[in-house]
This record gives sequence, structure tokens and C-alpha cells, in this order.
Amino acid sequence: MTIGASTVKKQGPDARELAPELCVRLHDLMLRARLLEERLITMYRQGDGYFWIGGPGEEAFSVPLGLLVDKGQGIHHDYLHLHYRASGTLLALGADPVDSMRQMKNTATDPYSRGRNFASHYTARKWNVAPVSSPIEVQYSIAPGTAMAQRKPGCKGITVVTGGDAGTAEGDFATCLVWSSRKGSELPILIIVTNNQYGISTPYAGQHGEARISDRGKPFGMETATIDGNDVETAYHGVKRAIDYVRTERKPYLLEVMVSRLYGHSSASGANFVKDEDDCLARFERRLEERKILTRAVMDEQRAKITQEFLEASKRVREEPQPEPHQIWEHVFATKNLVGGEA
Repeated sequence: MTIGASTVKKQGPDARELAPELCVRLHDLMLRARLLEERLITMYRQGDGYFWIGGPGEEAFSVPLGLLVDKGQGIHHDYLHLHYRASGTLLALGADPVDSMRQMKNTATDPYSRGRNFASHYTARKWNVAPVSSPIEVQYSIAPGTAMAQRKPGCKGITVVTGGDAGTAEGDFATCLVWSSRKGSELPILIIVTNNQYGISTPYAGQHGEARISDRGKPFGMETATIDGNDVETAYHGVKRAIDYVRTERKPYLLEVMVSRLYGHSSASGANFVKDEDDCLARFERRLEERKILTRAVMDEQRAKITQEFLEASKRVREEPQPEPHQIWEHVFATKNLVGGEA
């Protein structure tokens, strides 16, 4: 199934071309995110992990999101409640791709969970990235909590929450819509749904009556939009417009992003490349060639260099220590009263 330009029309301010320097940066991050996911799939197949799930096909949306948020710690910066297809966002924030390999291998050096969790379950307090939840869409009912704290006068931070289309059938999504839009108590929250038109193996049409998930925000008085998440320039402008609205108006915004699922749902469905999906990276590379921003030779050389870099990194990770049994008791209880303000 192909989704993208044929599904969502590119028009208005979203049609503006980005500066060449930004295009080069976006391409580098998108390529790294894609090659990281492919390396994680290879690690899983080689026995260096128990399960893979990730976001190849969402890079044109996830990378701009990571570049556009106000990263930092505390309510005056943006909170991120992400799901497990957010590698592009983490890399754009500044995460080390090797750390994702450590989590895949469940090493004691995994900074996200110390080997306790499986792939793509990120958390980073220094950037307000809340822990990714394995039960789907729980983050939609948690995110209003940080947004409530950001209603404090003078606060410019906002909350961003992401999830998938199938998970909008969960009550947590409805909870998010209700609590974010109460009259007089609206929350500064950007609610994002990445729609790859599948819920594991169930097609979108088999589980949704509405034409657009974004339409579900309208009865709540929310600003809404559906954008082509396979076009990086459209996605960049669409995400920026939504973030700017929430930051300025201090009200919720529901953004539906049409994306592809290039390697299926997860390793549970084989993690095989789906050739008839719209590949946002390939589309962007064709555009970069057409505009003479990057040549095919330069991009191929970059791909080969990063591929080798990730291969060597995965070999090093393979030799890193696994958690010891006694370490199960570490990081269970807080050593400081963080709620009470103890630093």
C-alpha cells in the first residue's frame, strides 16, 4: 500500500522548500535513523536481541519533531511521551545510536533500562522524554499530567504525545481528548497520531468509521490537521505549525501524520521490507538530487560510511557486559525525593 502524496494533498505553507543546509541535516539524521533500525533488525536476526520494533518509514516526520521541540529538563521545556517508533526523534535530540544497540542486546550499559527492556523503549530525563510504555497508547492518558503542570503562568513548555492509528481505539486516547479540551482548562498539548493504515495485520478500513483520525478532535473544539508524513518538507512545516500553535495559544492540537511501515509491524511479523510502501527517505533523496543539493555518489558514500560505523559499533556492544542477577534491585527505589524538590 502506498500512502503519501496520493493520500494527503500538499498545499499552502507546507509547500515551501527548506533551506539546503537544513535539508542536508535532515537527510543525515533520516539516513542514520533508517540504518540504525536496519542494524537493529540484523542484530535481532543474529541472536543479539529477543524482539525488534521500530519506525523505519517514519523518519520524514520523526526527525523534524526532534529538531523542532524545545529540549531540556523541567516544565519550561517540552515533554515528550513517545511510542516505540521514535528512533528518528531521539537521534534528532542528540541520542547516541549505540545506546539503541545496547538496549537491543540488553546490556548492563543500556542507559534507558540497564538491560531490563526491549528495543525502542527510550527515556531521557535530561530531555523530558518520558519512558516508553509497552502497553500501547498508555502515554495518551499520562501526557495530560505534564501538560497540566505546564499551565503555570509564564510557562512556555508544551507536552507532545505520539502514538499509532490502531491505538486510538483504546480508551486512553479518548481520555486524552477529554482532559486536554475542557473549557477554561485547556492544556498545552500536541496530540500526534502516526497513521500507517495498519493495526498489526488489520487494515485501517476494518477498524475505523471516520475518514480521518484528526476529525475526532473537532467535537472537542481542537485545532486539527492531517499531513503527509512521507514528505519531509511538508512534515517539517506541519509539525512546526502545530507546535507554534500550542506554544502560543496554550491549547490542544490534534495532528494526524500519514506514514509508511517499511518493515512490517515488528519482528513478530518477520520484519521484512515491504517494497510497495512509499519510502520517505528515497523520495527525499530524489528531491535532493533534483535540486542539486546532494549527488547520488555523495549519498551512497554516506550510506556506506554509516553502515560500517554501525556494524563496528554492534560488534563492540556484543562484548559489553550483561546485567548481573543482583542488579535487578538497582534503580527500583528513588534515592532522592525528586517530587519534594531534592536535587
